[in-house]
Amino acid sequence: MGNTSYSIKERNKSDLREPRQYQVILHNDDFTTFDFVVKVLMDVFFKSQQDAELLAQTVHVKGQAIVGIYSLDIAISKINKATRLAREAGFPLRFTYSPIE
Repeated sequence: MGNTSYSIKERNKSDLREPRQYQVILHNDDFTTFDFVVKVLMDVFFKSQQDAELLAQTVHVKGQAIVGIYSLDIAISKINKATRLAREAGFPLRFTYSPIE
């Protein structure tokens, strides 16, 4: 067998950063029921019953609340799923997202 020599060059990446995070915001409306909001928060955002009810109450009183912090693709996916469920049920429930600075 021949003598084969391999050279391996290592790369040092010092510019690695965590992916940008986005907050998902639930907005109040006068038509979506409290129970439906709680269900969406539990089913899509995996909130406990108690946390979902507290968030729904916060949205009702303050007009909006942050329901989670995710990477962009997960934030968009959750918003799309929650919005689809709301439209299928005939509710105008609205979510937005914004980057965390």
